[in-house]
Amino acid sequence: MQKEDMQRYKIQEQFQVAQIGECTPLVGPIHIHDYDPEWPQRFEREAMRVKTLLGEQVLLIEHVGSTSVPGLAAKPVIDIVLAIADSANEPTYVPTLEAAGYVLRIREPDWHEHRMFKEPDTDINLHVFSLDCPEIDRMLLFRNWLRKNASDRQLYERTKRKLAPQNWKDVQDYADAKTLVVEEILLTPVYNWLFQLFGEAAGKCCPLLSMRPST
Repeated sequence: MQKEDMQRYKIQEQFQVAQIGECTPLVGPIHIHDYDPEWPQRFEREAMRVKTLLGEQVLLIEHVGSTSVPGLAAKPVIDIVLAIADSANEPTYVPTLEAAGYVLRIREPDWHEHRMFKEPDTDINLHVFSLDCPEIDRMLLFRNWLRKNASDRQLYERTKRKLAPQNWKDVQDYADAKTLVVEEILLTPVYNWLFQLFGEAAGKCCPLLSMRPST
């Protein structure tokens, strides 16, 4: 088994452990849609709903993933990142979200205490992290870079359109397959950030980022 395949298998194992409830196999291609100007409006409606439910517990809420990048083709699923004081403290927010119809589908204590909710009536992924989680910074860095860099945005779309027609066991498997190109794209904005901090020494301290891309 090649190194890339072993890494993907390990991620799949971790995802299966984190999954809550029955996982419905995809067994088929991913359907990529051209960019829809309605996507930001869908985010705004969902963000307002979450803010109404959780009030001052909402320390940050942002539209992330491919649907947050104007002009980028994507699966029509709105990815939202929500930051609260402590995502591991489920009694402070999970019952409120569940009472409003959100369903907790992923719990990852070993990966930034990540929680992910689905909403039966709206195709969203609501990702919950603690405010100081570095994964939030990586999500926003990737989004902001693609918003302003056309060549990397086109590279990412080409990659997605190339991968999408394959037969995937589940959506996470497809997302994991994009990891290498996401890391490649992130090298430039990360290097720019390090260069601002450390000057030419940045070239010696720019490792590949280990992250899980939004689908």
